[in-house]
Amino acid sequence: MSTRIKMNIGELYTDMGEGLPEERRAGKERVYDYNLTRPSEEETRQRMLKDIMGSLGENGWVEPPLRVAYGTHTHIGKNFYANFNLTLVDDATVTIGDNVMFAPNVTLATAGHPIDPDIRITGQQFSQPIVIEDNVWLGAGVIVNPGVTIGRNSVIGAGSVVTKSIPANVVAAGVPCRVLRAIGPEDRHAFLTSERE
Repeated sequence: MSTRIKMNIGELYTDMGEGLPEERRAGKERVYDYNLTRPSEEETRQRMLKDIMGSLGENGWVEPPLRVAYGTHTHIGKNFYANFNLTLVDDATVTIGDNVMFAPNVTLATAGHPIDPDIRITGQQFSQPIVIEDNVWLGAGVIVNPGVTIGRNSVIGAGSVVTKSIPANVVAAGVPCRVLRAIGPEDRHAFLTSERE
């Protein structure tokens, strides 16, 4: 089984062959240039971001600095916004839907290392894909671990460490992250009321 297949199914692998070191280096070179752009170079940034990511929908925006393992393993839908210091450890595939927002210092980490020290010292690792569905908002400092899916419309509170998948239409937070409540009519009403006052 090839390393590239193992990278998306949770099997142990070492990533020193099959052109992977060169692919990682190329991604880091592109991100280095992106991070050195001036704030006024919006069109340049947009072109560069499309080059960094595996795919990027219209109206995608990432505030520098950005960090990636590969970049090309990340696929982003339309109307995406990420604030400063987004880190994508995209050894496995990262899929981000439409209308997703990330606050500063969000990390999506598809890669992990074995807990057993005898296996860990061999340099092997594992990866599992991460999926962020449509209309999700991740608060500042959220960390998403390998294999996690965050369901459509859900909100993850600042500082959360998401170790297990989160269903759609909920507010979740904590370390480890857990569902606090469903998103409901009161969430809409709170803002509509304040607009009338």
